[in-house]
Amino acid sequence: MAATLNSQVLRRLRILLSALKPGNQVSRAGPAAAFGTSVTSAKVAVNGVHLHYLQTGDGEHAVLLLPGMLGSGETDFGPQIQNLNKKLFTVVAWDPRGYGHSRPPDRDFPADFFERDAKDAVDLMKTLKFQKVSLLGWSDGGITSLIAAAKYPSYIDKMVIWGANAYVTDEDEKIYQGIRDVSKWSEKTRKPLETLYGYDYFAKTCEKWVDGINQFKHLPDGNICGHLLPLVQCPTLIVHGEKDPLVPRFHADFIHKHVRGSRLHLMPEGKHNLHLRFANEFNKLAEDFLLGKYP
Repeated sequence: MAATLNSQVLRRLRILLSALKPGNQVSRAGPAAAFGTSVTSAKVAVNGVHLHYLQTGDGEHAVLLLPGMLGSGETDFGPQIQNLNKKLFTVVAWDPRGYGHSRPPDRDFPADFFERDAKDAVDLMKTLKFQKVSLLGWSDGGITSLIAAAKYPSYIDKMVIWGANAYVTDEDEKIYQGIRDVSKWSEKTRKPLETLYGYDYFAKTCEKWVDGINQFKHLPDGNICGHLLPLVQCPTLIVHGEKDPLVPRFHADFIHKHVRGSRLHLMPEGKHNLHLRFANEFNKLAEDFLLGKYP
């Protein structure tokens, strides 16, 4: 049973991955190169660290893309950076501290790491002079989005999340333990992260992530952010892939139940990486919701 679980998790994990003064920005050519000249790559000082982001479009509606575990803007949101409407939206894809090109520092996972990411994300967008922002959050980025919307309600316009959970169950814990040892991952799964991080940092950070997420299992009801969901005020769309092997349907249902006025959209063939596998469908869905055209 354990071997089967580990095999399933490792096989599908790739879908999770697919000295400045404050306020100063420095352009970087590397991460933006794959997206062409219309994408800006830069770092800016926020809360004592230098956060990397990609930015594209010149629309009035600012949108922040929040990646998942070990992810970055460039690895997690290619189709969104390339294809979201650049006349209607200004799209920013960030690398949370310790991930992607927002290093140093090394990534760590204190008890409040999701709250820290939420504050970093909001403060990044304020540093970039956006007056208000909508959030597109995947997996861990979805959790961060929920916390940001709850804690900074006047700053968040709308929110789309998918692959997120507000608490940790025994079932989740088994999945997390199954991915702790990256040496057991397939080469196809390991290679992109080894390229981005180097093997040692990648392996160490994965172990730290497992410990970081599992610490919530020891809290009452495995709570991550369930207590904050009733505080979310912005229009919220929860997208769930019905074939997601990593986040069961009950997580989406729980968030839908506790975020007032939220909408739940099911994608029958969607897995955890539904925004990549069904990019055109997802992008239209997200754009329609952000523009107030969702049915």
